[in-house]
Amino acid sequence: VQLQASGGGLVQAGGSLRLSCTASGRTLSTYGLGWFRQDPGKEREFVAAISWTGVTRYADSVKGRFTISRDDAKNTVYLQTNSLKPDDTAAYYCALSYSSLPLGAAGAYTYWGQGTQVTVSS
Repeated sequence: VQLQASGGGLVQAGGSLRLSCTASGRTLSTYGLGWFRQDPGKEREFVAAISWTGVTRYADSVKGRFTISRDDAKNTVYLQTNSLKPDDTAAYYCALSYSSLPLGAAGAYTYWGQGTQVTVSS
């Protein structure tokens, strides 16, 4: 399975970005999907996850601002990021879990995409 993330960029505080992650080599429809982020020198941090049935889970720091969704017909998972803050600056990674649940632990994910950089200026 290969995951290709895109959609990052430079945005001012309060702005929005829509991140996308498209899979090849496997149909996503029965797997859990997640987004994580990581700043240099820091541990990878859970952002959001979605189960194969559409149940979602969010980190407290992004609740009400970020929305995860999936389009199984396009084999793609999205992360809509609104009201961005400088603290949201990081490389964002998508991941696939064999579990059908929306999991928050990085160790539960088997496949990872390359990061897409989000930089929020104040």
